[in-house]
Amino acid sequence: MNENIPEARIPLIGEDAPAFTSASTMGAVNFPEDFRGKWVVLFSHPGDFTPVCTTEFMAFQDKKEEFDARNVSLLGYSVDGLHSHIAWAKNIEDKFGITIGFPIVADLSIAYKYGMLHPSANSNQTVRAVFIINPEGKIAALMYYPLSNGRNIEEILRLIDSLQTSANHGRATPANWPHNRIFGDKVIVPPASSMEMAASNQSQFDNKDWYICTVENPNK
Repeated sequence: MNENIPEARIPLIGEDAPAFTSASTMGAVNFPEDFRGKWVVLFSHPGDFTPVCTTEFMAFQDKKEEFDARNVSLLGYSVDGLHSHIAWAKNIEDKFGITIGFPIVADLSIAYKYGMLHPSANSNQTVRAVFIINPEGKIAALMYYPLSNGRNIEEILRLIDSLQTSANHGRATPANWPHNRIFGDKVIVPPASSMEMAASNQSQFDNKDWYICTVENPNK
């Protein structure tokens, strides 16, 4: 391996997101310094001028205002070069009338730093990785999809809402939140760590039992 290319490794939740400096379709990107105080969604795609990736980029752009409203910056990535990124973004604008308003970065080392190359899937195209990075530059969540299957942007937005609720209010969120079949959009109080706390939680919060207590959605 080229000595300038780091060993491939998937960064884990809670770790610092690997730093990089890269050219992009919107100028130089210095990560994470340029994004301090903001959430970031860094997502990779297998290649420019590919059909599923094109639909994803348009879908991310369609929801960009919703990401902006949540203080979230989008960063797209593939192992293709900057000129290819520029040409592809221009092609999307020409063919679909959609202007990609977020950077597409172009630095091969990113694929290795974030473990985006899975040789058993494809040795030279990145899988569809999604990294949600918090304002302190740490990995908050990650998702990986195969090359053949496009992502659900609404789920990424839902996960960001959940992560921000936990970060801002110290609450967990149930399955399918905010549309859980039993709890609706209520959020979960951290489990009791003592019998005294269990009794206290039961007296002050809605509960099904001592270990599962809920309160109203603090985002309302």
